[in-house]
Amino acid sequence: MGVSQVTNVLRDGLGVAIRLGAPILLLALAVGVATAILQAVTQIHEQTIAFTLKLVVVVLFLVIGGSWMMMTLSEYTIGLFELMK
Repeated sequence: MGVSQVTNVLRDGLGVAIRLGAPILLLALAVGVATAILQAVTQIHEQTIAFTLKLVVVVLFLVIGGSWMMMTLSEYTIGLFELMK
């Protein structure tokens, strides 16, 4: 395995990590900002509201997009095992 192959594997691994993590992080960020704006407007400063809404959104995304995430990760893993042959 040469340096170029190792570089490609690392680059692909970072790409997979970003593709899997970014949607969840962006959804949690959007919900957090929306909740913060709503709490600032209504002057309700309860931390459990923001946490609960983020938790619900992340769980819903995992239920809906979990199969896509697992398929992406398994394709990357299978590619790694094929490189080891």
